Amino acid sequence: MPGSQPSSPVGASTSAPTPRPPAATAAEPMAQSLRETGRLAEVVRTCIGCRHRADKTTLVRIVAVQGPTTVVVTPDQCGTLPGRGAHLHPTTRCLELAVRRKAFGRALRTEGPLDLDALVALIERPGPSA
Repeated sequence: MPGSQPSSPVGASTSAPTPRPPAATAAEPMAQSLRETGRLAEVVRTCIGCRHRADKTTLVRIVAVQGPTTVVVTPDQCGTLPGRGAHLHPTTRCLELAVRRKAFGRALRTEGPLDLDALVALIERPGPSA
């Protein structure tokens, strides 16, 4: 129709843009709580022995390192060794459960014989005495 106002282009919004909240600065803590964002306050992993979930700091990370003849299951104290890792409670009960269930091969995705001597030595050694 002549004399009428032109219509807005297809897909254009006629309402005012919604204001965005200001971005958090380094000196200002995050405004949203961890529950609101859906993030956990702690990192949770599953023990391959007992299959219970626990805080990552209470578990020992293990990785498979290729040795000359066998694959060596190595405890990763610093959490920096490359490769696929798995987690285990540092107790003999969880170690025995993982061995009985043959969980090391599945969790680390390796085949063949596994050398668990380094892991057994870490778990069975006495703790620091005060």
